[in-house]
Amino acid sequence: MDEVMPFEGKIFVSDLQGPITTNDNAYQVTSSIVENGDRLYRVISRFEDVLANVSRKDGIKAGDTLRLILPFLKAYGATDSSLLRLSREGLKIVPGADKTMRYVQEFMSSFIVSTSYEHYVGAACDEIRFPFENAFCTRLSMDMFEVDEWEVETLRTLAQEIVRMPLVNIPPNVRHVRDLKQEDRITVKRLEEIFWNEMTDLSSYQFISQVNPVGGDEKATSVVEICKRLSVPLEDCMYVGDGITDARALQVVRRSGGLAVAFNGNQNALREAEFAITSDNTIVTSMLAEIFYRSGREGVLELVEGWGHDTLRQSGMVHDYLLRECFRLFPEAPPQVRRLNKDNLPELLERSLELRRKVRGELLF
Repeated sequence: MDEVMPFEGKIFVSDLQGPITTNDNAYQVTSSIVENGDRLYRVISRFEDVLANVSRKDGIKAGDTLRLILPFLKAYGATDSSLLRLSREGLKIVPGADKTMRYVQEFMSSFIVSTSYEHYVGAACDEIRFPFENAFCTRLSMDMFEVDEWEVETLRTLAQEIVRMPLVNIPPNVRHVRDLKQEDRITVKRLEEIFWNEMTDLSSYQFISQVNPVGGDEKATSVVEICKRLSVPLEDCMYVGDGITDARALQVVRRSGGLAVAFNGNQNALREAEFAITSDNTIVTSMLAEIFYRSGREGVLELVEGWGHDTLRQSGMVHDYLLRECFRLFPEAPPQVRRLNKDNLPELLERSLELRRKVRGELLF
């Protein structure tokens, strides 16, 4: 990230996929470039889930599917220009998100922290007119080296073996690979052989060894770095996320007294956030950001207790433009914002997943 001119006061940080964009870029790119790429991505994604959340393999984290698929993308001809083109073509913005990101920049130093490849983040920044220099993301050059024809054939053969594998089923509360069904254990073992033995001598393995997706810890570290660079305490930071790679950043911001918000979040995000937004439009993100800027977390707490058009209008904390736009879009009541607790978590999770599917059309890998 290049040097930026800070605003006095507070900081706004958002994940990209979920709170701003709706499409799964890595999945779409793999589906477009690789033969049977949709299946390849799903099988590898489930494999990552096992390694990161069941066996807890050293060096593997949520988001690492983005590096594991890279040798196969290379074998099927992916280039930096093709990733950028496909990212632009497939880009879909959450309704209102372009306005939200422009609006919040007017009064808070604003940043995007994303696991996505830089090609997609750059395309999104261009579309919503957000400065790319204020984005943390997975850095990648597909053109950094060439692969020989024999390696291309080797990788394509492995890819087609992988797409014939079953999707590993991970039941709730599984603690060890041995608790999986035999068929799934066989799949995991074979994938481990492919990734940790058979592919390690290939030149394209540099993608796996050198590319570091911006996962959970990296997102949290980025938030801390942003605050340190701008000399703003974490309690003056608002973070908006929706998934497993946002959980750690949400936790850090919440525990530091900042504003941790899940936007149509999954279970991982809701467990670590303090507030849950369920909405098919980001105007409510704009409203929370302005309230936080004017009166901090305590002001948000107070208004969320009586959340509604009248309360927001009487507070004097939200610009008239936002109030009018919110009433136009949602005349009966503004999109739901709730403070999370253990009692309302199941209800809010159900509602969040409903909106998540509506807004993102999310595929469950």
